[in-house]
Amino acid sequence: MSDAYVLVLNASYEPLQRVSMRHAIKMLVRQVAVIEEEAGGSFGPFPVPKVLRLVRYVVTRWRHRRPRLCTKSAIKARDRMCAYCGGQAETVDHVVPRSRGGALTWENAVAACLRCNHRKADRTPAEAGMALLLTPRQPKFVVVA
Repeated sequence: MSDAYVLVLNASYEPLQRVSMRHAIKMLVRQVAVIEEEAGGSFGPFPVPKVLRLVRYVVTRWRHRRPRLCTKSAIKARDRMCAYCGGQAETVDHVVPRSRGGALTWENAVAACLRCNHRKADRTPAEAGMALLLTPRQPKFVVVA
């Protein structure tokens, strides 16, 4: 039972997340959710849930809104690693350098470690002989750091 997961639906029947069986039982005890579908068997006084539905609606607007601002912290949160070597991201690098007209946009900025950022310097990745491990693009959802 410990490795089984339970689907949690919003009060409007939209899927929210999957939680462990332990977490699902705690939600039932606190009466924040009701069982929509049972898996069969019982877990103490409760039937084993397969799908739970929240009693109250939870607002999840952040999941559906596109991010508006392209900031350095948002770039680092989007990439989570150096785009050149895969190490820890400490800075933000412009794929097309600012000295050549490159701006801080979702498609032109990547997270980088200090070593790779200094190695690339004022060149494009092709000129520096460095390949990008990821393609920079605007995220579909708001990036949560």
